[in-house]
Amino acid sequence: MFSKAGRWIQKYKGIQELDFENESLIYTEFLASISSHKLVGIELVLGKLFNEIGFNQIKEELFKDSVLYRVVYPKSKLKTTEYLYRFAQKSYTEDAIYRYMDKLYRTQKEQVQQISYEHSLKVLPGGISVVFYDVTTIYFETDYEDDLRKTGFSKEGKHQNPQIVLGLLVSESGYPLAYEIFEGKRYEGHTMLPIINGFTEKYKIEKLVVVADSGLLSQVNINELIANQYEFIIGARIKNENEKIKAKILACSLKNGDSVIIKKGDLKLIITYSDKRAQKDKSKREKGLKRLEKSIKTGKLTKSGINNRGYNKFLEIDGELQLKINQNKILYDQQWDRLKGYITNSTLPKEKILSNYNQLWQIEKAFRITKTDLKNQTSVSLQTTKNQAHICLNFAAYKIYKRT
Repeated sequence: MFSKAGRWIQKYKGIQELDFENESLIYTEFLASISSHKLVGIELVLGKLFNEIGFNQIKEELFKDSVLYRVVYPKSKLKTTEYLYRFAQKSYTEDAIYRYMDKLYRTQKEQVQQISYEHSLKVLPGGISVVFYDVTTIYFETDYEDDLRKTGFSKEGKHQNPQIVLGLLVSESGYPLAYEIFEGKRYEGHTMLPIINGFTEKYKIEKLVVVADSGLLSQVNINELIANQYEFIIGARIKNENEKIKAKILACSLKNGDSVIIKKGDLKLIITYSDKRAQKDKSKREKGLKRLEKSIKTGKLTKSGINNRGYNKFLEIDGELQLKINQNKILYDQQWDRLKGYITNSTLPKEKILSNYNQLWQIEKAFRITKTDLKNQTSVSLQTTKNQAHICLNFAAYKIYKRT
């Protein structure tokens, strides 16, 4: 085959001599002679999106490089400098990146968020009238706290580690609009209004529908949302309603896909019925009960384990002062399978309210991507300002990720 190819090349290309037997050696020597190469796709593709969004308004080249390479190579700052040198022939020291991070946090954080907001206005035909809010926690592998990093309730189960609380506001379709960082022990319900109020004041937004899950539901939040004339759609904790409301909910005759509105003063409680949710509720309860039964048999649970946290609510003490699972509590809990509630003051049609709430997965996806694909976990050794600048880079990187 090689001799045939050689004859063809000689005939048509005028090449007089090709040594195919030494092809492998030639190939190896050629590769060894390359000291570096450049990845042009990052600049051609992601660089174009960077400019389209408007991030090129921030003139520092290091900002652009840090954001773009955060998308394709989310590693430590030291690894980023090595990657930039190898694939872009750009030489930055680790100290130079850290110095820039101080500048980014102190002078450019608000500009990054404003650019993202203005771009979102351009790509959303109907403008921004509905926003979605949620929080997550980011922990640190250290035993030491500071003004920001505090131990608190960890969504990642790292209750022993200092952490920060990150609040994120996104638009329809999941475009990031604004974020804020709170100390690790801050109750998540107390983070929503500061971000939303700051957002509406900054951009002079007069009417806004706020969507959040049941973790943000509190009477204080509802009162403040009403006082600030926001419409809201928040996941309801229907099992925690008063007995009169619970009786109305359980008396509803609903089928799969049905929904009903129950008046609750000036508010509306929307109840939906889903066979898919029934399967999910049943599966979660069965898994929880198996863990409880195992803990009871091994003696790991004591009287102190009787509480309303998770599936411990099914426990009781029998006559011999031993723990057991109360079957009546399980039967009661089964009545709520298939049911989900939403508390709202929105004037939107019921179907639109439910449609808006169902977009909350966009913000859950944003957290998942920033924590996994973009490695939002920050360094233990970084100072507070650098930790916050790290999250600002991830905010910008996620904006580009959404446009890819």
